Amino acid sequence: MIRRLDLPNKMATEAKHVLKASCVLVGDVVKGQVFFEQDAKGGAVRVTGKVTGLAPGKHGFHVHEFGDVSRGCDSAGPHFNPTGVDHGAPEDDPTHRHVGDLGNVVVGASGEVEIDITDKLISLSGANSIIGRSIIVHAGEDDLGRGGHPDSKKTGNAGGRLACGPIGIAKA
Repeated sequence: MIRRLDLPNKMATEAKHVLKASCVLVGDVVKGQVFFEQDAKGGAVRVTGKVTGLAPGKHGFHVHEFGDVSRGCDSAGPHFNPTGVDHGAPEDDPTHRHVGDLGNVVVGASGEVEIDITDKLISLSGANSIIGRSIIVHAGEDDLGRGGHPDSKKTGNAGGRLACGPIGIAKA
């Protein structure tokens, strides 16, 4: 008797163990879409996507507390910071950064940026879940809490909010 491997069913089963989310960014000029993917057992979240309409240079890229964008990006609230710590860099110890601190995206001369970030602190489930929160792209560079400006330890002094969107569960 010949025994066949049931690979399609195995792949389908494995696919069910991946959590996915997405966010459509909307601003006056800046637009984009961001995708999130995490193994259902936990671990790092991979953040990918594309944003257009930005000035060349670095722009703060953060998860904010609320998914409410009913009054534009201002209603998204502050950075997602469930532990009440100072602002920092993505590579900082978790006790020295907001959960929502994803650093900067670096935009080239075209005004577009391809995002590919892996972060160990955000999650698509549990206490650090970003589902129902929002992504905001800021006008300026995030100083990662090291700039000495009064806003450095709170926001990274990243400036105004150019585009935002709520993060929702995506179809697997």
